[in-house]
Amino acid sequence: MRNYQLTAVMSGKATPAKKKSVQGKIEKIITDTKGKSVKIDDWGKIDFTYPIKRNSAGIFLNFELELEPAKTKELDSKLKLEEDIIRYLLVRKE
Repeated sequence: MRNYQLTAVMSGKATPAKKKSVQGKIEKIITDTKGKSVKIDDWGKIDFTYPIKRNSAGIFLNFELELEPAKTKELDSKLKLEEDIIRYLLVRKE
């Protein structure tokens, strides 16, 4: 297993309940792809430099996880289907 860092951005207009729901969905996607979530950081609401999908701010969630390299494409395809996530970035940690 390798270490990865996943940063997900959702709309800045999302409620705390919606944020918790999306966080739970992402954790479930990680466990469904045989991964393990090590640490979760809530970076809070951050203003964008330019609008993304008509949003001027976003709520950032950062996940440190362990995952098999072959499962990254599966994780990627499942994250694309989540409507509440505006953007995300999955990066392998050294």
